[in-house]
Amino acid sequence: MTRFLRLHDAVFSRLEARAACALPTLARLAFAAVLLVYFLNSALTKIGDGWLGLFRPAAGAYFQIFPRAIEAAGYDIGALGVWHYLVVLAGTWAEFLLPVAIVLGLFTRLAALGMIGFIAVQSLTDLYGHMLIDEPGAVGRWFDAAPDSVILDQRLLWIFPLLVLVFKGAGPLSLDRFLRRRRP
Repeated sequence: MTRFLRLHDAVFSRLEARAACALPTLARLAFAAVLLVYFLNSALTKIGDGWLGLFRPAAGAYFQIFPRAIEAAGYDIGALGVWHYLVVLAGTWAEFLLPVAIVLGLFTRLAALGMIGFIAVQSLTDLYGHMLIDEPGAVGRWFDAAPDSVILDQRLLWIFPLLVLVFKGAGPLSLDRFLRRRRP
């Protein structure tokens, strides 16, 4: 038994030593593989026409972000205020910039924190704005036999690699590492 434990410790201590480099890089790769295209496509649905579309969000952006407010306004975007415009604009830009920053490993800890906040707001909007709170199958429960609820199960799995990046940074293959080495 002692021989087995020594072999176990020898193998896994080497693996653990390499985890500091591998884990953040794998977390960024997992984020890119699963969520990058999802968030970029979602952001594309929010921009208006032409170059100025980056500053004039599409009507769909308001429907996605403020569903109850736009309904209360009779689906008239002009009836919403400057605050709604600024939130939609910031959310649209964040949905473009944060995922790209994470994949590139640029200001990774801040970008990962921003994405965690974005996912939290997205989840609350889905729950209370789009009224998924009334659909128990969509909300789900933790520690149950069903691992496929859209909100609690799925979003937890989205947030976990982001937490790895918050705690560990971007890893060796990142713009953060490149910029850190170029600093005086």
